[in-house]
Amino acid sequence: MLRTIVVVGGGFSGTVITANLLRNPPGGPTRLVLVERRPEIGRGVAYAARGSSYMLNVPAGRMSATSAEPRQFLEFAQRRIPQVDAEQFLPRQLYGEYLQELLLAAELQAPRHIRLECIQGEVTEIVRLDRAKPLQVRLGDGRILVADDVVLACGNPPPADLKVTAAVADHPRYVRDACSLRGASPYTGTTVLIGTGLTMADIVLAADDRSRTVFHAISRHGLVPPVQTAFRTDAFKGDGNALLLSTASSLRSLVRAARILAREAEQSGGDWREAVTYVRNLASQLWQRLPERDRRRFLRHVRAYWDVHRHRLPPQTVHRITELKRLGRLHIHAGHLAQLKPAHSRIHLGWRPRGSDQLKELTADWVINCTGPDYDLGRSNDPLFQSLLRSGLAVPDACGLGLRTGSNGAVIDADGWPGTHLFYVGPMLRADHWEATAAAELRTHAERLAGHLVTERV
Repeated sequence: MLRTIVVVGGGFSGTVITANLLRNPPGGPTRLVLVERRPEIGRGVAYAARGSSYMLNVPAGRMSATSAEPRQFLEFAQRRIPQVDAEQFLPRQLYGEYLQELLLAAELQAPRHIRLECIQGEVTEIVRLDRAKPLQVRLGDGRILVADDVVLACGNPPPADLKVTAAVADHPRYVRDACSLRGASPYTGTTVLIGTGLTMADIVLAADDRSRTVFHAISRHGLVPPVQTAFRTDAFKGDGNALLLSTASSLRSLVRAARILAREAEQSGGDWREAVTYVRNLASQLWQRLPERDRRRFLRHVRAYWDVHRHRLPPQTVHRITELKRLGRLHIHAGHLAQLKPAHSRIHLGWRPRGSDQLKELTADWVINCTGPDYDLGRSNDPLFQSLLRSGLAVPDACGLGLRTGSNGAVIDADGWPGTHLFYVGPMLRADHWEATAAAELRTHAERLAGHLVTERV
């Protein structure tokens, strides 16, 4: 009997789990269907081909998509650029090529009883059936797939529609999603970037020097990610048990313990980044032990500081940012946007510096939303997620971090039960694991889920 597995999304997570299923497939005849809305499999938004060189923020030696071959991406890159070493930061476009090659190799080497079918289209609804095939997958163009198992690998959602931008939402000079941009920035004059994190850095890096654009980046804390360094990921040996036990008392004690680990790393001649990596490796256990009230406190008071130290920038990007600041072409502001309104072909902004009641004003030629993905499914306009919530096949996390999932990424339904045939792998696993965005973390979840799917289940 033919078994059908549908993977929704052909970015990193979808490509990696598909490759895993091809390399180690279920025992019987299997139809594996990969559905991706974009023309190319393996790239998604993060690794799309662009006219400008957007860089990975993790060194090549730590970007393998398979735990069995930790140097795989590095060796792929060295076949194209022989002088590349493990600590170099390479273009995201190159990583997209690597994922495409990974999938092609897995398909060519797959046993004859499994067949891969790639479909371009957008999944808009998943319906639970009462027949032998448990799920029906409906595409926007009317096509229907009937599946034994469905894996949602939809990747990052777009940023939130900010209330403050409502008056300029349809303005031609407002860009609601920085990830929709392609190539070098065409902007001239004054450009305001809402957000000061990794997305802001991408836009600044892509700026054309000839345009002489002046950037103003604004966020609540005004924090810019620090530089990534060549620290040893396994160098720091902290007291993980003490760190875990600290969560039993309060979030405050957990934060205090993490700071102690960072100081110990530096005092022993290491790097505070080693302590961050150590805590990050325990993040899933720590997050699951935190009660909801402390999770909310973390998101409100600590998240910005964790994110800025956790998600760091390549040296060349930091050099670019530093140079633009020196030239007066990049200004970082900590503050709160109070209003945006059209000013003919431009946009007028009012904002308050952090800790001040004084309203400052600025007129911009462009405003770009660089706030990053919005994981709150209650605000999602995506028809697939709207249908999943409406039908009760999925429930959102109470903290607005994504989907609730159980063991092996099984999607938890409205009755509180993990589905036996519907799964999720991707960054919205952060609802139950917190850290679920890096290649090393997502590949682990993908490998675990693929191993679960190869078993014969009723």
